[in-house]
Parts: sequence; C-alpha cells; structure tokens
Amino acid sequence: MKTVIATDKAPAAIGPYSQAIEVNGIVYTSGQIPVDPATGEIPRGAAAQAEQAFTNVANLLAAAGTSMENVIKTTVFIKNMDDFAVINEIYAKHFPSPYPSRSCVEVARLPKDVLLEVEAIAAK
Repeated sequence: MKTVIATDKAPAAIGPYSQAIEVNGIVYTSGQIPVDPATGEIPRGAAAQAEQAFTNVANLLAAAGTSMENVIKTTVFIKNMDDFAVINEIYAKHFPSPYPSRSCVEVARLPKDVLLEVEAIAAK
C-alpha cells in the first residue's frame, strides 16, 4: 500500500503527481526545484538555488517522518555542468556522511528554467 506525502513546506505539485510517496517504509520524492514554497520565488544563482532545492527535499522528508540522514539515493539534474562544483559544495552541507549514492546529470531544460532539480529516496 502506498501513502501520499504532502506538505506546504515544499513546492506544490504542478501536474498529475504527488510530492512524495511512501511504500514499505521507503519514501520516494518527486523532483524538487528551487521554488520558495511560501512566496513562489526562485532565487538567483546556482548556490542559492541549490540551497532552496535541498531545503525543499529536507522539508518534504520531514513531512514523511524521515530526514536527510536516511537518504539512500539521490538524483541531481543540473542545467549546466559548470555549476557542478558549487552544487556539490551545497549538497555536502545538506547530506551527512556517509553520503547517499547519487547520480548527477546535465539536462537541456528544467521546469521554470531553474538551474537544478533534486529527487531523493529515503528510509523511514
């Protein structure tokens, strides 16, 4: 059985999907973009956008009853691989060691023309 996870502390779904789903104690988040859920604003620059996107992931996981410490796997989609170092630095601040496994890929375009999107899989 699956449980839908929703919170107003992460951006609302803008399509036919859930913010996150829990199945058998595992939480699967949808991609989180760097939208401030309170204002709808998108910060400027890769570092600020990374901070907001990872904060959104953390808030969504908290709503599910878990945390960044329990993340098993992440996927990071970035618009420009030249931003990898700065995004990686912010990533390391948000995920404690031992770090989750991760994929990071450059993509042509992301929703709202943001610079990154992050999804996570976490244990409860």
